[in-house]
Amino acid sequence: MADRRRRRHAGAGLAFRAIAFVLRPFLMLITRRNWTGGEHIPPPGTGVVVAANHISHFDPLTFAHFLWDHGRATRYLAKEGVFRIPVVGRIVAAARQIPVFRESRDASQAYRAAVDAVNAGELVAIYPEGTITRDPGMWPMVGKTGAARIALETGCDVIPVAQWGAHEVLAPYSKRPRLFPRKVMHVSAGPPVQLDDLRGVALTAEIVRRAQDRIDDAITAQLAAIRHESAPQRRFDVRAAGLPPIGDPTVPRQLDQPERPNTADQAEPTSDEEMS
Repeated sequence: MADRRRRRHAGAGLAFRAIAFVLRPFLMLITRRNWTGGEHIPPPGTGVVVAANHISHFDPLTFAHFLWDHGRATRYLAKEGVFRIPVVGRIVAAARQIPVFRESRDASQAYRAAVDAVNAGELVAIYPEGTITRDPGMWPMVGKTGAARIALETGCDVIPVAQWGAHEVLAPYSKRPRLFPRKVMHVSAGPPVQLDDLRGVALTAEIVRRAQDRIDDAITAQLAAIRHESAPQRRFDVRAAGLPPIGDPTVPRQLDQPERPNTADQAEPTSDEEMS
């Protein structure tokens, strides 16, 4: 049994295993789980992008829990500020998470690191929205194109994942968790997004956008099945709504201090304009 568990999480690393050893029992205690579609998560050694909707600061834990329970360690793209937090930063770095340097010349480093990780057979988890959804009904918003770019460059599969319930533990941008009574964490993975017809051609903005739209559609379809509801016909667009691209939309931004991301984000190889 122990040998089988080690094979399931091959390449996880000591630091990630230690984090899982501590956090998994805690999550098992405070949540109930409805995991579906785990058969679509490829085994260790297979490079893959797993793209999910984002509804709470709590859902990175439940997302990683789902993936761990299906044999994979997760490499998130996380804001670089997390890596500067005492103790926490060292743990995150030791677990080989990928820092994202937003609004700087180093922004492309996260994209290259994600590509390298996929090519090395690792699982890279991406939130295409780049922030907690601002859609009034909490449906996925228009996604940035990091997931599509990585998939088209590496040839890897993209597995769409929908999650629901984490917002009941920690509401968007709230700092007060509601742990009891235990909430059900619904996480559902779908089959790989069909991108074969878009591979082997020039990565124009149109091709990349088309690929990302398919990824966004697949995530939304998974979420609609979980919620037993129909998603809006038109996906919420932050820019069209005039909202800041990241952060709590209810907090006014200071004009002299550009906002920093406050959630795991996706890779941006060149600029925010290209990736949106």
